[in-house]
Amino acid sequence: MSARSEITSSGLRASAERSRPSDSSAALHAFAIVAAGATLVLVFAGGLVTSTGSAMAVPSWPLDAGRLLPQHWNPGVVFEWGHRAIAGTVSILTLTLAVWTWIAERRAWVRYTALAALGLVIVQAVLGGITVLLDLPLAVAVAHAMTGQAFFCLMVAIALLTNPRWEAMVPVGSFSNRRSLAALAVATTAIVYAQIIVGAVMRHMHAGLAIPDFPLNFGHVVPPMFSLPIAINFAHRCGAVVVAAMVVWTVARALRDYDDEPALRRPALGMLVLLVIQVSLGAATVLSRRAVIPTTSHVAVGAALLATCVALALRACHLERALGAHGDGAARVARFAPAPRREARA
Repeated sequence: MSARSEITSSGLRASAERSRPSDSSAALHAFAIVAAGATLVLVFAGGLVTSTGSAMAVPSWPLDAGRLLPQHWNPGVVFEWGHRAIAGTVSILTLTLAVWTWIAERRAWVRYTALAALGLVIVQAVLGGITVLLDLPLAVAVAHAMTGQAFFCLMVAIALLTNPRWEAMVPVGSFSNRRSLAALAVATTAIVYAQIIVGAVMRHMHAGLAIPDFPLNFGHVVPPMFSLPIAINFAHRCGAVVVAAMVVWTVARALRDYDDEPALRRPALGMLVLLVIQVSLGAATVLSRRAVIPTTSHVAVGAALLATCVALALRACHLERALGAHGDGAARVARFAPAPRREARA
C-alpha cells in the first residue's frame, strides 16, 4: 500500500470515527425501513386498483359521500378504499419520519430529504384526489403514478442514508484506477424511470394489449400498422430493450471492477434478478391477457428495480465523493470496511 493510500484511508477512518450511532439512530433507520416497505405495498395497491379497473369504485374524495367507510361494498370498493387506507397509513408514517429525522439527524441534507418526501406524499394525495374528482384524466393519472414512484425512491434513499453504517463505510486498502460506476448507475436510474413513465401512459391509456402477441408485434419485429395505442405499446417494448442493455452494462461493470465490494455487488446482482423477473412479468401480462396478478406485480417489481438502481447510484456516489474529499480524486474505488461506530448527536 502506498503512503498516499495510507494517509487517505486514515483520514476516512478518522471521519467515520467522529460519529457513532446511538440506539435512537438505529431506531430511526428501522422506522425508515418500515416506512419504505409500506410504500412498496402502496405501489402494489395502486397498481391493483388500475389493473382491476377500480379507480372510480368510490367516486368521491376524500370521503365516500361524506362517510369515512363506504356504505356499500363490492370488490372494486375494497380495492379502492383499501388503497386509500394504505395511502393514509403511509402519509402518517412519512410525517412521523420527517419529524423524527428533523429532530435526530445532524446532516441538514438528510433532514431536507425527509421533508421533500413529506411534501411529495402530500402532492401524491392531492393528485390522487384530482384523479377521482375529474374522472381519471390521463395526464393527472400518469402524474399520480410517477409521483408515487419518485416518492418510493425517496423513502428508500432515506432508509439508506439513516443507516448507522452509512458513514462508517470507508474506503481502505490499495487504490486502483477503475472506471466510475456512479455516473453509469445514475444514467441507468434515469432510463428506468423514463421507461416506467411510458409504462404508466400505456396502462392508463388501456393500451397494454394494443399489440396482443409477444415477443413479436403482430408477428413482425416492427408493427405493420400504427395507431397511438400501438405506438405507445411498441415504445414501451423498445424501452424495455434499452433498460435491459443499461442494466446489464451497469451490472457487468459493477461485477468486473467492484467485485470485492459487497455494498456495490449486492444491489448490482439485485438489479439483474429484478430485471429477469420484470421481463418475465411483462411477457406474462401480455400472454395472460392482462391477468391481475402478473399485471400488478409488473408495476411493483418495476418500482423495486428503480429503487435498487437508486441504491446502487447513491452508494457509488458516496464512495467516489469520499475518495475525492480526502485528496485522492484519481482513485476510483477501494474496499468498504466497517469503521468504529459514530457518536450520537448531541
